[in-house]
Amino acid sequence: MNRTTLFITPWICLAWICLAWICLAGICLTAGCTRFDLLNTVSPPIGCTRTADIAYGPLPREKLDVYEPHHAGPGKKRIVIFFYGGYWKVGSKNDYRFVGQALSSEDFIAVLPDYRLYPSVIFPAFVQDGALAVKWVHDNARRLGGDPDHIYLMGHSAGAHIAALLSLDPKYLRCVGLDRGVIRGFAGLSGPYDFKIGPELRPAFGMPPTTGPVNPDIEPIHFVDGKEPPMLLLQGGNDHTVEPGNTTRLADKIRAAGGQVTAIIYPGRSHVDLALSLSIPFRWIAPALRDSAAFFRSH
Repeated sequence: MNRTTLFITPWICLAWICLAWICLAGICLTAGCTRFDLLNTVSPPIGCTRTADIAYGPLPREKLDVYEPHHAGPGKKRIVIFFYGGYWKVGSKNDYRFVGQALSSEDFIAVLPDYRLYPSVIFPAFVQDGALAVKWVHDNARRLGGDPDHIYLMGHSAGAHIAALLSLDPKYLRCVGLDRGVIRGFAGLSGPYDFKIGPELRPAFGMPPTTGPVNPDIEPIHFVDGKEPPMLLLQGGNDHTVEPGNTTRLADKIRAAGGQVTAIIYPGRSHVDLALSLSIPFRWIAPALRDSAAFFRSH
């Protein structure tokens, strides 16, 4: 039997990927799809099972999705809880199915919770919802095939802010009967940890739009004590939404307190790039998935 070997250069491969992406984008835009539809279409949940809309609390938005990888590795699996961003005002776990696919492809059980949003609620309700989600995961870890001693938090933008507060300020988990020690590690992407809040967001944190002091409880950096879980802080060097100083200042304070932290700034990458890099066709943008997975496995 004759066999023909086709050699494809990286440039040809890239050209085909770009062509496929352009065609798919045209189809989705014609059909009225959103950018999330597009990302989810090109990052299908291959190799995992998604169980959607599991209630972790009594309220309509207190629901979560679980992504369980099909391939069984040795022992109980690590669990990563991912909180999406959206200025604490918008977002849905259904938009981030590509993140569930990404994390499950690395052999983690991925959990994506919804949480209440402004203007229906104000701070700290969305962080309290996050604590309830962690409680549900901890209580149900073994039933999912996961390890309750290896639960990690991850988030992008406002979601990184929520996950950082859960990792740094022990009162939220204490209120649901958990110790901060149940969090094995935290990976934050483009997170606001030491930020100047603008007038458009002040009401979401219970402050008048134009006057009055900033509530220090909203700033994760104020709760660094050196006893927090190990932290991985990832950010784009060209982030104009959350300036990179949020990452470097938090990392500096954790180091000064004797805590464990790794900070990585990806040169030239923007705020949205780090979320995009979790989807299959954009993983070349930044190695955020690879770096996060390596961090989770090492702690």
